[in-house]
Amino acid sequence: MAESNDSVFVDVEKIYLGGKEHHVRTGCGSVSVIVYGDQDKPALITYPDLALNYMSCFQGLFFCPEVASLLVHNFCIYHISPPGHELGAAPISPDDPLPSVDDLADQIIEVLNYFGLGAVMCMGVTAGAYILTLFAMKYRQRVLGLILVSPLCKTPSWTEWLYNKVMSNLLYFYGMCGLLKEFLLQRYFSKDVRGSAEVPESDIAQACRGLLDERQGINVLRFLQAINQRPDITSGLKKLRCRTLVFVGDNSPFHSEALHMITKLDQRYSALVEVQACGSMVTEEQPHAMLLPMEYFFMGYGLYRPCQLSDSPRSPLSPSCISPELLSPESMGLKLKPIKTRVSLEG
Repeated sequence: MAESNDSVFVDVEKIYLGGKEHHVRTGCGSVSVIVYGDQDKPALITYPDLALNYMSCFQGLFFCPEVASLLVHNFCIYHISPPGHELGAAPISPDDPLPSVDDLADQIIEVLNYFGLGAVMCMGVTAGAYILTLFAMKYRQRVLGLILVSPLCKTPSWTEWLYNKVMSNLLYFYGMCGLLKEFLLQRYFSKDVRGSAEVPESDIAQACRGLLDERQGINVLRFLQAINQRPDITSGLKKLRCRTLVFVGDNSPFHSEALHMITKLDQRYSALVEVQACGSMVTEEQPHAMLLPMEYFFMGYGLYRPCQLSDSPRSPLSPSCISPELLSPESMGLKLKPIKTRVSLEG
């Protein structure tokens, strides 16, 4: 069985690394889209958090074999990068107009039209979750479902606004300096991952720090300024009719915002998963925690994970691990460490 698991990981990795980059010209500049998988399958759109792209925000999730098999089996993945956040991006000219969050949401519809896509599944992290939620409000017919990780929906709190202003000044005067990266790592990860005087920094934080070195400060500043001027979209949440699955780490700086958001969504179509001992970026810090809730979420769309992986000893979806009551249509709630859930999801 171990041999079979190893071969699965290699196959998933080949699919993941075999993506093709497209540069889509939009009314608000060019945007990079990395496409993985069979384009005849339903589309899953991803959008990362501030200063990140698909590599630094979603590789943990897609390198997790069970999660990757669930996603790649059911979807063609379209990783959208915020303008100038793609690998090898050049600095954006200071003369180019600054995009608003509405501009960034409108870019997504242009990407969908470029690829000839209809309704899509969306997955976003923090700032990216805000952009995709705004997109879902503006273009409701084009969104099948939302998977939001540590999402934002209100205007910045005073604390976040102050942090963002400090980061803006650092970006303007010093670029991607060491202090700025510390601020960003605090945004993304729990203290355990970031390390301390007693505990060394984790491999995840080290890898992210290295990938941040590749960002152009001016490009990150432009995205940060758009996010720091975002409007409150709470009032529009009830109008969403797509299913919404919200993940948040209980150590995330945006934990209270996610709890606020879930109370404003239609309870018939939304579910909350709180991940213990985790920061904002659940996709990197605890990607396994997303597997079971996503599996049940996708069941509502008639999607499933390929059965040849279901007997993997590393998979929490082995039949012996699922109690019969979890298969009842009323419950998507999973009391499974390190997850605690508060769920209300109906057919």
